[in-house]
Amino acid sequence: MANDIKESFVRELSKRFGKSQKLEGSKSLFEIGNGAARVYIRYSKIHKRNETFYGLRQEDLKRLEGFLAFICFLWDGQVEPLLVPFSEYEDVFHTMSPAGDGQYKAMVYLDSGTELYIAGAGRFNVEAHYGWSGLESSIDSAKLSHLPDMSHSQIQTLLGAIGIAKGFDVWVPPNDRAKLDWSLTNRFYHSELLPYGFDSIQDILQEVDTIWIERGSGKLRALFEVEHSTPIYSGPLWFNDIHLVVPNLRPRFSIVANETRRVLFVRQINRPTFRTSGLNELCTFFEYANVIGWHNRITAKIKRGGNYAEQQI
Repeated sequence: MANDIKESFVRELSKRFGKSQKLEGSKSLFEIGNGAARVYIRYSKIHKRNETFYGLRQEDLKRLEGFLAFICFLWDGQVEPLLVPFSEYEDVFHTMSPAGDGQYKAMVYLDSGTELYIAGAGRFNVEAHYGWSGLESSIDSAKLSHLPDMSHSQIQTLLGAIGIAKGFDVWVPPNDRAKLDWSLTNRFYHSELLPYGFDSIQDILQEVDTIWIERGSGKLRALFEVEHSTPIYSGPLWFNDIHLVVPNLRPRFSIVANETRRVLFVRQINRPTFRTSGLNELCTFFEYANVIGWHNRITAKIKRGGNYAEQQI
């Protein structure tokens, strides 16, 4: 039954938005509309007291960050899908730790309205997220939005600002710091030194365009290489060296480029060397529109809750 319901949803997804593509390394993550959005599909039987139970894999949720993304909750006898915008709960998951199996535990209560319960966070009314309209309007808005031409340094600036807003320390190579564009965002501190303990890959890390570092622990959480005009394979080669030398590091590896370079990325990341090392399942293509949209969403949320203090470098 679970597969039938999921397959039916995926067929409808493809019918409405064009071919849906399953992302490598996951059975439940799909990309639709040629990269317009990502949908994470979860299914549960209806249990006693009209409750459903779900596990949300931390590794899957990480692959939603920065994208127009929705979590789809499915169950038996459902009339319309429940499509919850991931951006509304991204901060909730970021402040929590998953269970020992690497999953966040969630339930949907169906009595007297629809509520999403996230263990350790609380209950949230999600009645407004039934049906396809939220996904359709979000994709239409994204297509209609005019995206400015962005330079390498401007994308670096936005990536740094997003990292700061999410509570990370940020590394930018010394030679790039004077080029950051403060007309786009509040000034932020950047780390003067990389964390200790990475001597074997220090020379590579120093050249990575933007790194998010977990405050307090010094763990490298995300590495971004902006391929504005340089060959698209240079970033994956650096990431592959890092992955081979320190295989347990496993940060978020992202190649950031214009949407027109997506096909080049797919061609390069599926070369035998990257498939053999496993980098092809760890490295994400992150287009400029995603960066701009993520920055806009996160700054709008900050403004609603109060601006973070402007910091001087």
